[in-house]
Amino acid sequence: MYALIDCNNFYASCERLFNPTLNNCPVVVLSNNDGCVIARSNEAKRLGIPMGAPAFEYRYTFERHRVAVFSANFPLYGDISQRVMNILATYSPNWEVYSIDECFLDLSGIEPLREYGLEMRARVNRWVGIPISVGIAPTKTLAKAANRIAKKFPNRSEGVHVIDSEELRVKALKWLLVDDVWGIGRRYAKKLHAAAVHTAYDFTQLPESWVLKNMTIVGLRLQKELRGIPAIEMEIPEKRQSIATTRSFDRDYRGFDELRERVSTFTSIAAEKLRAQGSLCRRVVVFIETNRFKDETNFYANRITVKSPFPTSSTLELVNYAVAGLKAIFLENREYKRAGVVLMDFVDANEYQPDLFLNSNPKHKKLMEAIDTLNNKHGKRLVRLANQDASIHKMRQERLSKAYTTDINQLLEVRV
Repeated sequence: MYALIDCNNFYASCERLFNPTLNNCPVVVLSNNDGCVIARSNEAKRLGIPMGAPAFEYRYTFERHRVAVFSANFPLYGDISQRVMNILATYSPNWEVYSIDECFLDLSGIEPLREYGLEMRARVNRWVGIPISVGIAPTKTLAKAANRIAKKFPNRSEGVHVIDSEELRVKALKWLLVDDVWGIGRRYAKKLHAAAVHTAYDFTQLPESWVLKNMTIVGLRLQKELRGIPAIEMEIPEKRQSIATTRSFDRDYRGFDELRERVSTFTSIAAEKLRAQGSLCRRVVVFIETNRFKDETNFYANRITVKSPFPTSSTLELVNYAVAGLKAIFLENREYKRAGVVLMDFVDANEYQPDLFLNSNPKHKKLMEAIDTLNNKHGKRLVRLANQDASIHKMRQERLSKAYTTDINQLLEVRV
């Protein structure tokens, strides 16, 4: 049996965690630069505010219905997510973090399942304060469906739904629209509707040959999963094959020095993640874009790949390559709105055989270890390169909440 645990309206729940006056009020969270809606509370959904809604178009809706609007506070959300996942990991030796607010658990041999789900739900709520829904079923795809039912009918399910019989499986599939099946996107949904398939149950009744022909092996696995036959195993976390850090700016940048600072910062962030997974990098991709919405006729975008003569995870060396790439593609008298850095072509740091003559500076390894230790301990990337600004994320965040758990200077104050 598998469990899929999902944090309810996660970003909105994180904002409510330290501000209980927001309970039962509509809450939305905006994307980078306060562009569009990326999270909504149930109250906001009932107001008809869609996902991805441009903030400026719904400004009057926010004001009229007193919607609490927040800029995305990703450091806070990431920290709360880690706390939730650490608790869930104690409930199974085999677990898979699927996203920032979702986690699969292998509950093989565990009984009684409903009580087990209620216990983990109560513990997360008591220890962290984030509401979760738990779906339990014989396959991962059915667990997703069970989770949707638990979330849709919280009063009857108490936030936990178990599909442990053929009757419950069929009942769930007849209720679940095929569009809402995990792994079925718009393209497949369109094909299925054309074949008079509207529910998940209808999908399970299709001939396997039709599914394989029209939806490939991926669709066939989903069908088997919905039939109660495990076909999607728990995934063992693998090292990433590329690491990207990209951002839109809070304003248009014209000068090279401003762009160099951003590119250096992005490279530094990516290099830190590279070292965390024990990899070395051989290629650095740098790209820049002007503001296409401000001057579409003069739009400029370019990218370049810089190859390192040796694999490295040194921030100093990677920044040098990134800046060299930026110099090659930068044009004067342009207004740049976005830039990014992608590290790729990795080798394992423990398996790499150094070259006899050309290698990364051996002194950098100890230096990077010291920098990572200090920054992990004190946060906010306390130690950085001289050409980096103190502000890591330069974005429009006019409605940013406090960093309640990630900055000691912004801890919650309790007055008694």
